[in-house]
Amino acid sequence: MTHFDFSKDAIARLAQADVARALAEDVGSGDLTAALVDRQRIARARVVLRESAVLCGQPWAQAALQALASEAKMKWQVAEGARGQANDVVLTLEGPAQALLTAERTMLNFLQLLSAVATHTAQFVAAVQAVPGNRAQIVDTRKTLPGLRLAQKYAVRCGGGTNHRIGLYDAVLIKENHIAAAGGVAAALQRAQAAAAQAAFIEIEVETLQQLHEALQAGASMVLLDNMTHAQLREAVAINAGRAILEVSGGVNMQTVQSIAATGVDRISIGTLTKDVRAIDFSMRMEEV
Repeated sequence: MTHFDFSKDAIARLAQADVARALAEDVGSGDLTAALVDRQRIARARVVLRESAVLCGQPWAQAALQALASEAKMKWQVAEGARGQANDVVLTLEGPAQALLTAERTMLNFLQLLSAVATHTAQFVAAVQAVPGNRAQIVDTRKTLPGLRLAQKYAVRCGGGTNHRIGLYDAVLIKENHIAAAGGVAAALQRAQAAAAQAAFIEIEVETLQQLHEALQAGASMVLLDNMTHAQLREAVAINAGRAILEVSGGVNMQTVQSIAATGVDRISIGTLTKDVRAIDFSMRMEEV
């Protein structure tokens, strides 16, 4: 439901752009410490995963090393989007020692962040899949790290989640303040139709069942149910009767997600997938050649 092309080539270009900024930030005019190593020295290294996690970020790790040494060799031992276990060697490397040392932190930064997002997402996806009769998708939000939104949304996909809108430009999400400024639910939806041709979707947020009735009567095709009780969610599903896609936000965590999915809603959006992530632990170890 997004306007970004998540094809392999598009992700490779995104990774190269992200990595260029990261290397400029980290390396600047040159790696003063790696310069202590002989420029001709070839080295091998392995990247080790220190905890169970869904691996994500291979295009970014590859872009980081190739930007510094295109001749370097990389061999992944765990596939992108697959789960690795503690102490698994996920990647072996061979190339100029200076390049391996300079690329190390940028490579690991992307792997630890994106694997964290993918792993966190996979936990929520597994939880709702365990609910009998569940049909809810786990959906991300715009609560992302500035400058890394597309990378994090890619990681959500690797974890089995679904992307919401990429930004303000590709879809319409009418929230409480928009409704108040526009003069009500029906008026806001009517005005939103003007943007329909360039929007991936038009969604309206409601906080009460009365607002849900108004939205459905006005022809809403996607409704965000904000901070409703489980009883209200079940009633909303009954009122909707399959007319619109129903999405839930607010109060979603690992303790509540299964009971929310059991109400019969279609989508559960969770800001913490990309906002409150704990980095996955990776390390790189050099080997004698």
